[in-house]
Amino acid sequence: MGFVSRGFRGRPRDEGVKLPPGQYLVHDFPVLSAGPTPRVPLDRWEFAIDTEDGQTHRWSWQELMALPAETPTVDLHCVTKWSKLGTDWKGVSLDTLFADVESSAEYALVYSYGGYTTNLPVEDLLDGKAWIAYQFDGEELAAAHGGPARLLVPHLYLWKSAKWVQGIRLMNEDWPGFWETAGYHNYGDPWREQRYQGD
Repeated sequence: MGFVSRGFRGRPRDEGVKLPPGQYLVHDFPVLSAGPTPRVPLDRWEFAIDTEDGQTHRWSWQELMALPAETPTVDLHCVTKWSKLGTDWKGVSLDTLFADVESSAEYALVYSYGGYTTNLPVEDLLDGKAWIAYQFDGEELAAAHGGPARLLVPHLYLWKSAKWVQGIRLMNEDWPGFWETAGYHNYGDPWREQRYQGD
């Protein structure tokens, strides 16, 4: 007796749609989390950038809302193999938040309400590549999708776009985050199919 039903060939790839290797297209927005969903009241929410020399830059929710916003339309690619194309967001570019941050650090550890962490090179957060997003599809970002605000780094697998983002710690050495410690790839480029260590 086989483990696969006769005629099963996996999920079909949509013809004419360019997806990273191993991905399939979805039209909903699947919810995947490593633990319970944090609920952060806006009057207690803050975002911080901590530099390698101990300087901290902080923004309250009101201060974040007062910054210039951008409305990127981006494709999302999850390590669990789904892709969602042409998603509409609103948020603050990390270029804006880093404007007054003095640092020569090459690495960042992103941390979230609820204890989640993920690591990225600082260069992947700058030059129009990343945002602190607080709206999705014209609506406030739902808690299930990382609201009130999440990191959005669409050129990497979605686990790098930390939900419920609380801050970024800048470091001189790379430090693996939650999923990276559990065996996920340290970088996570979907076009190179970097899902797990060794890919």
